[in-house]
Amino acid sequence: MPAASVIFGLPPMLVATLVLAVTYAAIISERVNRAVVALLGAGIMILCGVLDQKEALAGIDFNTIALLVGMMILVAITRRSGVFQFVAVWTAKLVKANPAGILVMLQVVTALFSALLDNVTTVLLVVPVALVITEQLKIRPWPFLVAMIFASNIGGTSTLIGDPPNILIGSATGLSFNDFAMNLAPVIVGIQAVTIGVFHLVYGRALNASPEARAKVMGMSARAAITDMVLLRQSLAVLAVVIGAFVFAHPLGLEPGTIALVGAALLMLLYCLGRDAESQSREINRIFGEVEWITIFFFIGLFVVVRGVEVAGVLHWLAQHLMAVTGGDRAVTAMLILWASAILSAVVDNIPFVATMIPLVKSMAPTMGGDAGLEPLWWALSLGACLGGNGTLVGASANLTVAGMAERAGHPVRFMPFLKVAFGLMLLSVAIASLYLWLRYL
Repeated sequence: MPAASVIFGLPPMLVATLVLAVTYAAIISERVNRAVVALLGAGIMILCGVLDQKEALAGIDFNTIALLVGMMILVAITRRSGVFQFVAVWTAKLVKANPAGILVMLQVVTALFSALLDNVTTVLLVVPVALVITEQLKIRPWPFLVAMIFASNIGGTSTLIGDPPNILIGSATGLSFNDFAMNLAPVIVGIQAVTIGVFHLVYGRALNASPEARAKVMGMSARAAITDMVLLRQSLAVLAVVIGAFVFAHPLGLEPGTIALVGAALLMLLYCLGRDAESQSREINRIFGEVEWITIFFFIGLFVVVRGVEVAGVLHWLAQHLMAVTGGDRAVTAMLILWASAILSAVVDNIPFVATMIPLVKSMAPTMGGDAGLEPLWWALSLGACLGGNGTLVGASANLTVAGMAERAGHPVRFMPFLKVAFGLMLLSVAIASLYLWLRYL
């Protein structure tokens, strides 16, 4: 008998649900640091007996943690070369230092990078650029950060490697990079275009930089922003190797986290060459001090909390009951998978939910006309899980990564203000995806 039922006289499923609800309520309240809340929630899951310590460790996605730490180190070192200031000035001058134009450009670049890399890596690379631009123009970075969160999750939906749920689905079904691109990219382009339009209408016209600030930016030399040409060459070379390895990670049998950590170690080695031992220790301490440890430990705690919900059977129970109401109708099933995935992925991590749904969707093959008949369901699952991550600040890894970087820079992205903007826009994107699925496949 699980310890949870012994301690509380309640089934583990109920205890896990209560712990999840209290954890999220505390995160939303923002009265206690979110990392502390998540770690306490994780500890309660273990102490209540919902999880044992081995299961808790198994729930931590160390690939994501390694990816975050590795890329944060790469960004911390690369920043010292001045390259982010260079890109910021170049981007701003390209659109005459017009904030509305910069808002559009950053969304397009973020979406494209997220399709080719993954959304967490992308935001780690582009958010520093946005922060530099907004600081130079003396405008609020909040609209830019929220727009980039949306662009990262939307763009990542379009390819096999852009978002972890797609990797899970591709591995389980044999669907290729081209399959994802051909079936999802068309609707993703449309959704991103609509999202850019919405952000322009809501924020673009109100983003006004003073003529003096714009003139100052236009007078800047992008080339002068580079402060260390040797480090720039080293950083770009290592980043190019890391990004290339990301693209070929799946056929090479390598995890992105492994690639990021090896790349970080290599760049640290290059950065330390020629320094004495004392200087090396001082610089490495500074670099590690720039890692967003609050974000890292928040992820660790949240992974354990969600693992408790998964082990207790909550996700499986939800998935089974959702599938039971469709009556085997493919169109109804696809729509239900899409919307349920979107709503649930806004609340819990989409990876365990997708992992739970995959065998259930596979089991429907006999009633859907074989494996070929399941294809619309896979696209529904992918679109719902990936787009749903935009619904709340805790809905996707990229969201929390941006929030951590913004908080360190003194521009925190809060849960409720984000929710007020994001949830409705997420529903709009899922509605567009529904129309696309209905017209093309159902």
